[in-house]
Amino acid sequence: MTQQASGSADADVAPPAGEPGEQTRPAGRVATVRVGMMLLLGVAVLAVALDQWTKELAVNALSDGSVVRLLGGAVYLDLTRNSGAAFSMFSDFTFVFPVFAVVISGLILWYARGLRSWPWALALGLVLGGALGNLMDRLFRSPGPFQGHVVDFISAFAPAGEKFPIFNVADSALTIGVVLGIALELFRYQRDGTRVVKTSAGTAEGA
Repeated sequence: MTQQASGSADADVAPPAGEPGEQTRPAGRVATVRVGMMLLLGVAVLAVALDQWTKELAVNALSDGSVVRLLGGAVYLDLTRNSGAAFSMFSDFTFVFPVFAVVISGLILWYARGLRSWPWALALGLVLGGALGNLMDRLFRSPGPFQGHVVDFISAFAPAGEKFPIFNVADSALTIGVVLGIALELFRYQRDGTRVVKTSAGTAEGA
């Protein structure tokens, strides 16, 4: 009787991880899977919108070859067209990247099944938004569909990518999302909104 009465409270705690000395605890959990997916998609939409907006600003303001110096030279706005991957890599394989972006987007949505963790929703949303932001350039910018060149305009520490490859907002979102996802894995945060923690003498250490 007692166990049945407390069922709704226990629903927020996942079953034990199955490893000796470990159990799961709620950590950054949202109310439902639907909320988790909405958060993921919302982050992705915002990332794509910011990416495309800043690219249009860059094309309109910097197409004449001008370079804008910001933050004492820490950042330069310098427009370039990139036929390669993020940070101008693999420029001879333009046709591959749209297919790769579609596959990655599908894998993210599949991986997000059962998503109830807002940190994971943020990480996956950033990766999805970054992939879709550059995919839109591949599909809709010149020289043509599936061969479009990505607009890059952020150059760190020096103009023309002298110190670091020129990138854009989509590249930044994708990189931040991947780094955040790796950190969540290292700290054992789960997609269902729980975290695996070690136990000592039957008591969880940390949350």
